[in-house]
Amino acid sequence: MLKFLLRVLLRSLYRVEITGCEHLKTSTERTLVIANHTSLLDALLFYAFLPMPATFAINTYVARSWMGRIGARFASLFPLDPGNPLSIRALIRRVEQGGCVVIFPEGRITVTGSLMKVYPGPGLVAERTHATIVPIRIEGAQYTPFSRLRSRTRLNWFPKIRLNVQPPRCLVVEDRYRGRARREKAGRLLTELMADMMFETANRDQTLVERLLEARRIHGGRHIIAEDVNRTPLNYNALLVRSHALGGRLAKLTDPGETLGVLLPTTLAAVATFWALQLQGRVPAMLNYTVGARGLTSACETAQLRRVVTSRRFIEKARLEPLVAALTHRVELLYLEDIADTIGWGTKLHAFVACHLNAPLKRGAERDPHHPAVVLFTSGSEGTPKGVVLSHHNLLSNIHQLASRVDFTAQDVALNALPLFHSFGLTAGMLLPLTSGVRVFFYPSPLHLRVVPEVAYDTNASILFGTNTFLAGYARFADPYDFYSVRYVFAGAEKLQEEVRRTWQDKFGIRIFEGYGATETSPVLAANTPLANRPGTVGRLMPGVEYRLIRVPGLEEGRRLQVRGPNVMRGYLLNDRPGVLVPPATELGPGWYDTGDIVTIDSDGFVRICGRAKRFAKVAGEMVSLTTVEMLAGKTWPDTLHAAVAIPDERKGEQIVLLTTAANAERAALLAQAQTEGVAELYVPRRILAVAAIPVLGSGKIDYVAATRLVEAQA
Repeated sequence: MLKFLLRVLLRSLYRVEITGCEHLKTSTERTLVIANHTSLLDALLFYAFLPMPATFAINTYVARSWMGRIGARFASLFPLDPGNPLSIRALIRRVEQGGCVVIFPEGRITVTGSLMKVYPGPGLVAERTHATIVPIRIEGAQYTPFSRLRSRTRLNWFPKIRLNVQPPRCLVVEDRYRGRARREKAGRLLTELMADMMFETANRDQTLVERLLEARRIHGGRHIIAEDVNRTPLNYNALLVRSHALGGRLAKLTDPGETLGVLLPTTLAAVATFWALQLQGRVPAMLNYTVGARGLTSACETAQLRRVVTSRRFIEKARLEPLVAALTHRVELLYLEDIADTIGWGTKLHAFVACHLNAPLKRGAERDPHHPAVVLFTSGSEGTPKGVVLSHHNLLSNIHQLASRVDFTAQDVALNALPLFHSFGLTAGMLLPLTSGVRVFFYPSPLHLRVVPEVAYDTNASILFGTNTFLAGYARFADPYDFYSVRYVFAGAEKLQEEVRRTWQDKFGIRIFEGYGATETSPVLAANTPLANRPGTVGRLMPGVEYRLIRVPGLEEGRRLQVRGPNVMRGYLLNDRPGVLVPPATELGPGWYDTGDIVTIDSDGFVRICGRAKRFAKVAGEMVSLTTVEMLAGKTWPDTLHAAVAIPDERKGEQIVLLTTAANAERAALLAQAQTEGVAELYVPRRILAVAAIPVLGSGKIDYVAATRLVEAQA
């Protein structure tokens, strides 16, 4: 009767919704229910809605409290100290007796809203007892006053609560693990299981606009969410009003479903333009203004663009007049200044009403999540750029993959100086924060190495995104206190050098979390995180990503990585087949994407990049990694940039040439470092060219096409 009354009360107050109930009806001798710990309501929810009697493993201190003593009168409680081996042994004996046991592996209520540390003890219990694990995600209870998020996010007395029950599974540890190693392995498997649960239960069947509206509902329309160098912060309401007003004017100048180019820097104007096009069902194609007139014209032809949105002020400041002059022969340019002049008070009032009524925005958001959301272009660091079509589902899948591993909170301030035409800057630097309640400061250029650290200091930034090249530059010019508020630095797009990692650790006391991905995967495939970090690797693959390692003839170490997952693109747009979508496919079948990277993956799932398949040279019949050559040069001459390229050689097939900004670089120093590191002499280039600057793309990657031309010009 008590459970019935509780169910009625909880359903009335919190509109409790349960999915996957059928997984709870599976009869097993030993069942271990694991769940994320969101609030003081969690145990009450399970007591009311679990169809079988259950024993609740709770923290020893909670069991001694007044709440624990009251709970013990109505339910079976098992006091547990997650760090005490004797307590874990007692729990193993309890699970072996049979029945259902509920445990929260985090050991405490979350104070971030995301997963916290998962104790290895519960994993060991599951493995030793061979119990059937039923993962259940609790969603919504973290927004009640019974959570630990007070002052961290907006709370609601009666939010909707969902219990998402996942299919039963077992936790198996290989026999080769013994003692402490077995316990740690079980803990890692349980951590991965819970991260997978968080991802699999996330709502990915939305459009970007629906996700943004949901974030506004959770955090409040007045929550400040974006700012740029003009220092006029926007809250959710203001961003939506501005985007709706701009979108209404753009809709009259374009066709439904049209793909429009966006030629703008990382500012609120670009952000508002992106969301304006999303609200009106147009597809933004983010154009790279650093590739020159030829590359930009090629991108417009590949995506069959007829119109490009840009700004006269930006063109003037960036001195892009020659580029725009060439572009006018191919597309129609829509200037934001001209459009702004046509937005009167009537349009602004209409946008204000639509934003606050919400219904017009929802109607604009009701589209197929698998339809294109954005077109990006590959960097072209090693060849001709291609158009990459990403759907709403792709982008939101990648956002949820990241959120399942990293705690982003509404108290964070992200600093994004990366260009929005780069997938890292767009997804991690703009879409993820805006749809997660994280305030973002947009800075128009990552090349301002002295200014960006000052901006981080001035804005109290807690999250920073960058590439190895930019992070090395910031460290060189920053005051040791400029990054005092930063708790997470995420590096991607290129290999993070050990010297840069060490400099940030020694000078600022900050760990850099290196990740890895590709434009084609929205972009993150793997990342180191606070809960799983292994320097020298790019972290573990994201939840939901399948992988295969393909052997490459001639390579002793590493395999070619192919992946499939919800974040893999819809397809390519190729320059020789304009407007035709070419879905990803490999010899493994449709949906698989060949990264072109040579990697190794260890027993704990950490990925180490050996190099790109195209970044290997065949010297005297041996395959030599150009990435290894660059790493060797980085250890020989720290604080300088290096690029290794291969050019044809009549005698040895190919010859490696090292470009370096080290003024007095000599082969003898490189050879001595190779001997110290135990690297074969084959990896020491015979030819070293000292240059004033290494060619770099706007995304921060080394421009190997330009670097090769530079070497050939000096041959």
